Amino acid sequence: MKEKLIKVGIPVGDINGIGLEIILKTFEDHQILELCTPIIFASNKLVSFQRKHFNITTNFQGIDSIGAALEGKLNVLNCWKETPTVTFGQETEEGGKYAFLSLQAATEALKNNEIDVLVTAPINKNNIQSDDFHFPGHTDYLAEQLKGTSLMFMVSEDLKIGLLTDHVPLKNVSALITEKLIMEKARLMNESLIKDFRLQRPKIAVLGINPHCGDKGVIGTEDDDIVRPALKKLYFDENILVFGPFAADSFFGSQTYRNYDAVLAPYHDQGLIAFKTIAFGNGVNYTAGLSKVRTSPDHGTAYEIAGKDIADPQSFRQAIYTALDVFRNREEYTELTKNPLKIRTLELEKDK
Repeated sequence: MKEKLIKVGIPVGDINGIGLEIILKTFEDHQILELCTPIIFASNKLVSFQRKHFNITTNFQGIDSIGAALEGKLNVLNCWKETPTVTFGQETEEGGKYAFLSLQAATEALKNNEIDVLVTAPINKNNIQSDDFHFPGHTDYLAEQLKGTSLMFMVSEDLKIGLLTDHVPLKNVSALITEKLIMEKARLMNESLIKDFRLQRPKIAVLGINPHCGDKGVIGTEDDDIVRPALKKLYFDENILVFGPFAADSFFGSQTYRNYDAVLAPYHDQGLIAFKTIAFGNGVNYTAGLSKVRTSPDHGTAYEIAGKDIADPQSFRQAIYTALDVFRNREEYTELTKNPLKIRTLELEKDK
């Protein structure tokens, strides 16, 4: 019997950015359709317009319900009837409106188990704001919708970086980082590495908050007063292999990151500048800690190249592959770890 393909829900992001371009270019490789059943949350007219604009030959079928999605096809779920105006490279109110309508519909489908994973195209964090969306990005919105605690986790084959704080002003970072937050995010990262990435005893490096980790209090005391005690508790009380804090300025250039399975960075640019320098184009933004799988490319709307037919779909393609891998890894982990007491009982009876 043929195994049922994983259903991938795809919100289109800002319609004036490169979202639909990279989505359609990804599925020009028809082999991906052998791995999953993609469902774009948009409208036939919008997809047809962009398909024609970029002279993309990928065929799709329009559907009015997820149950009508066909394997081996690129499916487009019609979420609206009107025809939005596409103005490539421009931040418009319409761009934010339809980005949210697409995301909202896809998220509901994810919550209702109508799709298996979510792979999101980039949104504009400004024009999407409304009474219904008042979040700094996808991560926080999905955490609320799925009732979970999330970790922004940038992943590639060679480097994985999670964030203690993500889309917050730099001036607020120090006040937000507490011992509780460090322990919570480290636990999420450790659990994700085990369940989602099949690492049995992951090693996690934690970067310092201040330059040179404060130089014993000369440049700040947060690393000694907050970070070190949290890591000590995680290591000795919870048996989580955390190490640090490490001075961030030399950690990546010295290749020290290669000694660890993942890195936990206190704030956005401290982690993402390094990640995008080392893995840009091949990296994926993964939302760890949630009950459902969500990934996205490691870039934004790229207004400056939108509509010019030069956007590279590699990161979006990798986001698809990562979502599929994590979904399968979670299923395998669940299967291997269920009913542990029964397995133990059988082993004891066998010994008798």
